Amino acid sequence: MLETFEIVAKAAADTSRVRIVKLLEGGELCVCQITTVMGLAAATVSKHLAALKGAGLVQGRRDGKWVYYRLAERDFNPHSRLFLDLLRASLGDDPTIAEDRRVLSMVNAVPLQALCDQGRAALDLTSRAPSPCCGAST
Repeated sequence: MLETFEIVAKAAADTSRVRIVKLLEGGELCVCQITTVMGLAAATVSKHLAALKGAGLVQGRRDGKWVYYRLAERDFNPHSRLFLDLLRASLGDDPTIAEDRRVLSMVNAVPLQALCDQGRAALDLTSRAPSPCCGAST
């Protein structure tokens, strides 16, 4: 029992993993979306997701070439629900979490294919595109 607790505690003790869990509170995300928000390499994000999955905190599904993750809906580890509840109730006023959510709102406005192909550069292109109300043709 102590061993299963330690697995979840170690997964939840990493700042990047906490940021991922907080991002997933808003719903399922593709690895490309998480990578873009966090500004980390895909391999690094994948390692963090593997640790979170191994701890029973998240679960993933593949859809074609994309892999989506969400918070675990079932208790794969008897301690995972307690840690998810703690994280859900914590860090509501943290500036890093607030910035992640701000960037996520921009990420969600970009087509997934463009985001996966271009990463953060896709955000720059979207913000530079002329808006239809400013003389651009539709």
